[in-house]
Amino acid sequence: MELTFIDGVLSLDSYLTVTIGIVVLFIGRRLNSAIGFLKEFSIPEPVTGGLLISILIGIVYGLFGVEVQFDLQARDVLLIYFFTTIGINASLKDLLKGGLPLVILLGLTVSYMVIQNLTGIGVAAAFGLEGAVGMLSGSVSLIGGHGTAIAWAPRISEEFGISNAMEIGIASATFGLILASLMGGPIAKYLINRHDLKPAQQAPIDIGVVDEKAGGQNITAFGFLDAVLAIHISAILGMFLNEGVASLGLQLPLFVTCLFAGILITNLLPDSFPRISGTKWPSRTPEVALIADLALGTFLAMSLMSMQLWSLIDLAGPMFTILAAQFVMAILINIFVIFPAMGKNYDAAVVCSGFGGISLGSTPTAMANMSAVSQRYGTSHLAFIIVPLVCAFFIDLVNALMIPFFLANF
Repeated sequence: MELTFIDGVLSLDSYLTVTIGIVVLFIGRRLNSAIGFLKEFSIPEPVTGGLLISILIGIVYGLFGVEVQFDLQARDVLLIYFFTTIGINASLKDLLKGGLPLVILLGLTVSYMVIQNLTGIGVAAAFGLEGAVGMLSGSVSLIGGHGTAIAWAPRISEEFGISNAMEIGIASATFGLILASLMGGPIAKYLINRHDLKPAQQAPIDIGVVDEKAGGQNITAFGFLDAVLAIHISAILGMFLNEGVASLGLQLPLFVTCLFAGILITNLLPDSFPRISGTKWPSRTPEVALIADLALGTFLAMSLMSMQLWSLIDLAGPMFTILAAQFVMAILINIFVIFPAMGKNYDAAVVCSGFGGISLGSTPTAMANMSAVSQRYGTSHLAFIIVPLVCAFFIDLVNALMIPFFLANF
């Protein structure tokens, strides 16, 4: 455990960062319980706590000039844990069942990416700015998230002479994450109430502890350890898959290949296969759901609490106008295009909450939105299969091709 203070910078190591992230998660839960509209609109608990702490840290910086820096290495491990659990919970039967909705959502998301980039470029042009500025507040930072923004900013800065490309990209990704976190739950609530939607069947939720009154199983220590073992086995395979894909010249985030490793093992391992734990592969067990909930909540809390809001003050004007336009566009497309195309049912409403995360935020934001909605209204296995497949795998591939095309032609 290490805490240092040098030249006005307070640095916290990974141990302290995770500890604070857990505290932030509890703060968010207490706030959501105490403030009715937060729970009513399914605002994720880590978003509530994370935003509050980031604002307080920003106030400290403004008053005393003290900058707080977190070591976020453990956060990336939690992301791998979470997406591996999604893969472990995915059955081939559900994947086949979700085949057409998956194709539809993918096609609509790709079309939306084109609209998102054209919106950013159009607003930037209205301010007399390069189209590349609009791209930085388009799929580079919004669909792509912080990682894509950081990866592309140096090239955009060099090719287009935009000296603050990195700051614009990171600021857009940050505010996009906030807007996405606040948008998904209210959209789902609106659709569910307006159309009186209910889950097709009552089933254990994909993320979170199973309700024992609903027929769930008790969580045991060995069951929990078996789930951890399954996650580690899948993650190890995912690392090998990632290296294999990289050798072919295709760079994918590690959590994507870990997701697919979980899917492969879950669907190829026979039930009769002997395991050292003496039990079946722990797909859709309450222990796996609990780990998914812990990993996602802590990841998102750490991401939001570590935002340096003071670095965004000077990036107003055109960037915020672009983001406002993107926000309105995302809401309209979600309600009037995604929901009807996905079937106008409960699954479609949960998918829309996830699409709210995809459109302006990140894959974890999409999953957090759907988790909050599912815990309030009921689960949707279909949504938890097709949304991560679209936004954690296919979209990264499409964006990698779309960004250079737009930069070269607009």
